[in-house]
Amino acid sequence: MRYYVTLGSRTLEVDLGPEGVSVDGRPLRADLAEVDGTDVRTLLLSGKSHRVLATRKGKGDWSLHLGGRHLDVQVLDERTHAIREMTGEAGVQARAASLTAPMPGLVVKVEVEEGDEVFPGQGVVIVEAMKMENELKAEGHARVARVVAVPGTPVEMGEVLVEFEPTEEEE
Repeated sequence: MRYYVTLGSRTLEVDLGPEGVSVDGRPLRADLAEVDGTDVRTLLLSGKSHRVLATRKGKGDWSLHLGGRHLDVQVLDERTHAIREMTGEAGVQARAASLTAPMPGLVVKVEVEEGDEVFPGQGVVIVEAMKMENELKAEGHARVARVVAVPGTPVEMGEVLVEFEPTEEEE
């Protein structure tokens, strides 16, 4: 099976087959195992073991913590990648253009204003759901284009809370 893994502006072609793993056509000794009941994975790469915290953020989007570093990664299978290329979406960054509510809830606080620059992991909106406050964070470096969320108002799953645009450096 072939996957396309995007980290920032770089996309790697990863093949998983009966003969093993290859990245951009180069064979690699690799094995990945889940730690039951957690988001932790053990990655054995060329004889060296790594612990990876892998959290699914959406369809194909992952948040990875590896060796003290945070990475936002997009993983697409061959079919999805081909469809996106045909529809002109291949150049879309892994970082979303908007922050959406992950579940129904109540907006408690908006931590940014229009024009603010945000960085990966920075708190953007706090939503209360199921009697718990959830701080929703920026996935990448961007500028706040529009704040839709209003404290004290209910939101539905998937509802846009904040829209982002690239910073001058990314344009």
